[in-house]
Amino acid sequence: MALVTTKEMFEKAYAGGYAIGAFNVNNMEIVQGITEAAGALKSPVILQVSAGARKYANHNYLVKLVEAALLENDIPIALHLDHGADFEICKSCIDGGFTSVMIDASHYSFNENIEITRKVVDYAHQKGVVVEAELGQLSGIEDDVKVSAEEASYTHPDEVEEFVDKTGVDSLAIAIGTSHGAFKFKPGQKPQLRFDILDEVSKRLPNFPIVLHGASSVSQEYVKIIQQNGGKLEDAIGIPEDMLRQAARSAVCKINIDSDLRLAMTAGVRQAMFANPAAFDPREYLKVGRENVKALVEHKIKNVLGSENKA
Repeated sequence: MALVTTKEMFEKAYAGGYAIGAFNVNNMEIVQGITEAAGALKSPVILQVSAGARKYANHNYLVKLVEAALLENDIPIALHLDHGADFEICKSCIDGGFTSVMIDASHYSFNENIEITRKVVDYAHQKGVVVEAELGQLSGIEDDVKVSAEEASYTHPDEVEEFVDKTGVDSLAIAIGTSHGAFKFKPGQKPQLRFDILDEVSKRLPNFPIVLHGASSVSQEYVKIIQQNGGKLEDAIGIPEDMLRQAARSAVCKINIDSDLRLAMTAGVRQAMFANPAAFDPREYLKVGRENVKALVEHKIKNVLGSENKA
């Protein structure tokens, strides 16, 4: 099976009241863990690559790893650029085999966001590639995305129709209270998603796929493992999974998951290294990390996304 776009994925997800997991990939073990889980559960999946991942692993290596995963798993897989900073980065990924790109011009003015997004859409659609854009800004830090709490802003529902109409974008990431990174909220602060904004956006954009960024739940199980094995993480509070399930049953067709994967992978490596401090074979400790990633993705597909058996 060849790489696919997210168009059919999102149409089925919207109609079926579930969401597709968009999991960030950085190396072979993470690609394997994600796709083995999705393959076993017959779930479509989006593998997404950030600017940081492209710098670390190289564009060509990542594309070939994803192509290898296609040979091993008979499921729909889309390859997506996460938070493309400008037209040139998006163009590079479009020309380099990606089937979906995100242009993130949300930090510009509304009109500038439209102009930049429209340029990417025009080029991408000529190549059969779909485009995601963003209105509103999430707080937090993740790779090259750095937005302070003061700079963050919710999406304004009264802007979404004009934005989608003028850009021709295929999906829209909105800001309703999620946050990038592992440390989303201060201890004692209760996470709360603005479902009123999501509902209003859905009314204004019927049958249109909505995306949630910064939606890792930051499993306390993995945080505990890291702390027990020498880590110094403080309390990490993510988005409660019941809120994500509610979002997945609505217009949200794509839920991004990155920090949970990093914690799972790191927890596995720490477990293996602390169990055997003399270990020197990366195949042994990375294997444990890979199994953690697989278990996490299986949990997300079954208990949060609802995409099992939807391939």
